[in-house]
Amino acid sequence: MSIYQKLSCSTISLSIPRLMRSQSERNPEDNYRSNLESSLKESLGIENPTLQANHSDRNSSIDDSSQTSATILIVDDTPNNLQVLFSYLETAGFKVLLAENGTSALQIANSQIPDLILLDVLMPNIDGFETCSRLKAQVSTREIPVIFLTALSETVNKVRGFQVGGVDYITKPTQQEEVLARIQTHLNLQRMRHTLARQNKELQQTLDFEASVRRITDKTRDSLNENFCLQVATQELATVLNLGSCQVELYDFEQVTATIACEYNSTLPACQGETRQVGDFPELYQQLLQKYPLQLVEAIPQFNPQGIQVTRLACPIFDDRTIMGNLWGLRPPGEVFTPLEIRLMQQAASQCAIAIRQARLYADSNRQVAELAKLDKFKNDLFKIISHELKAPMSSIQLAAQTLENLLKTTKNPRKSLLFDRVFKIFNKSCQQQKQLMDDLLNICYADDRTKIIQPELFELNSWLSNLTQIYLERILDRQQELILDFSAEKINITADPIILERIIREFLENACKYTPAKGEIKIQTTIATSEISLCIINSGVEIFSEKQGLLGARINSLSNNKRIDIGLGLTLVEKLIEILNATIEVKKKNNKTTFCLKLPL
Repeated sequence: MSIYQKLSCSTISLSIPRLMRSQSERNPEDNYRSNLESSLKESLGIENPTLQANHSDRNSSIDDSSQTSATILIVDDTPNNLQVLFSYLETAGFKVLLAENGTSALQIANSQIPDLILLDVLMPNIDGFETCSRLKAQVSTREIPVIFLTALSETVNKVRGFQVGGVDYITKPTQQEEVLARIQTHLNLQRMRHTLARQNKELQQTLDFEASVRRITDKTRDSLNENFCLQVATQELATVLNLGSCQVELYDFEQVTATIACEYNSTLPACQGETRQVGDFPELYQQLLQKYPLQLVEAIPQFNPQGIQVTRLACPIFDDRTIMGNLWGLRPPGEVFTPLEIRLMQQAASQCAIAIRQARLYADSNRQVAELAKLDKFKNDLFKIISHELKAPMSSIQLAAQTLENLLKTTKNPRKSLLFDRVFKIFNKSCQQQKQLMDDLLNICYADDRTKIIQPELFELNSWLSNLTQIYLERILDRQQELILDFSAEKINITADPIILERIIREFLENACKYTPAKGEIKIQTTIATSEISLCIINSGVEIFSEKQGLLGARINSLSNNKRIDIGLGLTLVEKLIEILNATIEVKKKNNKTTFCLKLPL
């Protein structure tokens, strides 16, 4: 897309200063003109002939009488009359064209388009009336005021002159002051008619533009779909302004890139989704990021032949919070955007900003609702886990207590009973499990306050792990499992909280022992790299986790799917403790093996 090429020319200035003269500098002719305009305003019922539709338009309008000389075409078959009028009108500042007959007058009028014609009535071949009729029959010359020069004073001739399209008549022999006064009068009338027609056109255009903005507003008001709102705006603008292309580009969060999010094309190939770096076009985006519209001319390489230039207008899309992007319009070269059209684009950009903000707020609220629903489900699942975990040891404690109570009532020496020792061990173990669960719950509650939990020490990891695994050897041997210690050859000195690290490793070993079948392997592996230490616990048998699941997520899923895997509440705490150690965890499954790999910073 051409807007992603370097700009080839500077901004087009739209404001043309209006030259004004003070009252003291006006000559008598200006005073006469002013009085005539005032009387015309009264007769036409116009309070202010310069309609307040667009302040910029008023500033850019040109007072023709003070900028250029009017062109007068004199048509007369008498050379002396031509010479006299030519000298006087040229001295008065007019540009004068001469014709000696109606045929040449028609040719000159079609090629030069004079502002006013002084036309003699009595001429050979084509008289003045016929010449005027032919002028009024052509589109290019019908609006030119024609003043007849005639020695005929009969009313019928005057009426005929008005019937064929004349605006006035001057009786020969002419008086120079009268000729000048009548010329100025009709030039002013013609100028005011053109001004009024232009202002009426602008007023109608303003109404059309306001209707376009209302249509955009009505269509986007009830929609919370950002793409739909932008599509409505670009299509409506392209239609009402007759644009070759209308696009919306949006910045990223940091305003580093600009991406075409929506477009409506009639002449250019599609380029929606293309992105460019804002920093590559500092001259362009410096002004746009300051919320100022920009009009420029650039070449379109895609056009054939290449090098064809187009006019582009960019209006920033922003609200009171931020600048979101820009609204671009394209039209053929030489067709600049008027101030009224720029204002329409700015209003449409404002509607786009409102639509974007509403759509994004709605999307954010939906995300928040989804997150709240997720948290609510997480809370419910967590309560299920807690109740499930607490129920098992409590049931064991209750059953053991009842059994001990019966033994005490029915047996003389219950302490010498083998059943008493076995039940007492169950009771004691269940109490320890219950205490561990309660400690885990308390640690989860206070895990966010790291300063109260973490107490780092320097220790050698491999020897520390060797001592820690001793407490699991008896259980591993009872289950006919094999424990493999695959430590790094070099010593690993690490600074961490040993109590927190022990809680993490014990949780992983508990699950490894629990789900590794008889004759299965449990491996503890350590490796050291440049910036981190890897501590992995690998067990064969049940594949507990999916690689994409978190620890607690896997626990909840296994519970909700009624699987027999019971990973325990401890993993909830483990996730918190891993964050406290600034570590990361990877869970992998492969070939009926589950790997918990803890990555610790070196």
